Amino acid sequence: MSKNSSGAQAYQQQEQGYRDKALKMYPWVCGRCAREFVHSNLRELTVHHIDHNHSNNPADGSNWELLCIYCHDNEHNKFHEYVMYGGTTEQKVAAATHNPFADLKAMLNKK
Repeated sequence: MSKNSSGAQAYQQQEQGYRDKALKMYPWVCGRCAREFVHSNLRELTVHHIDHNHSNNPADGSNWELLCIYCHDNEHNKFHEYVMYGGTTEQKVAAATHNPFADLKAMLNKK
């Protein structure tokens, strides 16, 4: 067995271990969209690491949340955008101060 495949196998075992723990600790509900899961679709419920560090697996589960595959993907995309662009929210724009109808009455009264 190659070094890479044994590393991948070790990671899969670690992932399965904290996933099993998280599924026992938390209700089978997505933490974002509140979709409920049963045994038949449980494969679509994933464990998300809140701090994005997959090695941080405290026994109390404080770094985990259960997310459906769609919400989990969205969380990672938001994190990626934050890393790449410094944030995921738009910059605040100052309110407009120009009033195009300020002299409307005077304009209408002109003959």
